[in-house]
Amino acid sequence: MPDPRYRRLAEVLVHHSTRVQPGDRVLIEAFDVPAEFTVTLIRTIAEAGGHPLASTYQMPVLRALYQNATEEQMKTIGSVERARMEAVQCYIGVRGTHNIAELSDVPSDRMALYDKHWWYYVHAEVRVPKTRWVVLRWPHPSMAQAAGMSTEAFEEFYFRVCTEVDYRKMAEAMKPLKELMDRTERVHILGPGTDLKFSKRGIATIPCAGEANIPDGEMFTCPIRDSVEGVIQFNCETLYRGTIFNNIRLAFRHGKIVEAEAGSNTARLNEILDTDEGARYIGEWSLGFNPYITAPMKDILFDEKIAGSFHLTPGQAYEEADNGNRSKVHWDMVLIQTPEYGGGEIYFDGVLVRKDGLFVLPELQGLNPDRLSAI
Repeated sequence: MPDPRYRRLAEVLVHHSTRVQPGDRVLIEAFDVPAEFTVTLIRTIAEAGGHPLASTYQMPVLRALYQNATEEQMKTIGSVERARMEAVQCYIGVRGTHNIAELSDVPSDRMALYDKHWWYYVHAEVRVPKTRWVVLRWPHPSMAQAAGMSTEAFEEFYFRVCTEVDYRKMAEAMKPLKELMDRTERVHILGPGTDLKFSKRGIATIPCAGEANIPDGEMFTCPIRDSVEGVIQFNCETLYRGTIFNNIRLAFRHGKIVEAEAGSNTARLNEILDTDEGARYIGEWSLGFNPYITAPMKDILFDEKIAGSFHLTPGQAYEEADNGNRSKVHWDMVLIQTPEYGGGEIYFDGVLVRKDGLFVLPELQGLNPDRLSAI
């Protein structure tokens, strides 16, 4: 008998996140996901009147594909995948891996071919702007290990975070923050090793309450491309292209990353930032406030939602909050500002908005963990 938690998660994805309507074509991509969950997802889509399409992947197979990538091969795959993506109204991507470092030894030039001809051509240009989509991870033991938890405890945490948040009520609590950020021009961030300023004048603010990511709980916007000035010291480990980076420090001048350090991985960091011109400019800035996520686990779909955090993203900007930056890279880097992680302050137009991870303005305090976890 299928795990009843599978059904609850499938219903969130189908009815809340992608809002499947009768007649919708829904593409499922399942990466190292139990067949029982994919089956449950297919049945839930069909019950909603949708037409499910499904592809399953294994990460070791994809690793071999990337390692042996040629430009002609990736262009062919990209053209096939783009045609399929253009044929659907909804997309659900469930991404698991038995080894979080599975892609760590894929040469960067081969990954660049994948990024350009497959990810960017299909997902950045079609899936993100033109479908109702949601992506999420699957709670394999590798995720539990990265989070420092037992497999059973992590699974309980995972399904609670993914299915027990009342995203409709979260969306209501986010409205005052959106109104404030929409009229904000200057942002100033202070913290240990961090003194960063930028302008977001005229750039949209987008609330996220379970529509595109599960779990969710963030509000994102984007700096004006050439406005970012100062330094930032991240305190959250980040996994990108199979490599774990620690203590990333970035320095900006006229919006461009002019210095980038990450200890023993500094060379690898700069190699990624040199992928193209846009990789050294910022394409997103976002505040995180999911009350159930309080510590990093080397998985960005969780870490970017940590209560009291924000993330800053070198690379591609989203069309919904666009500063014009274009890149094959989109790398969310997280800084946690709760007292346990050193604290910090965020100012909007000179007014203190969040201190040590908690919103201080009365109209925003509904987004603090004690209020959201009580929803």
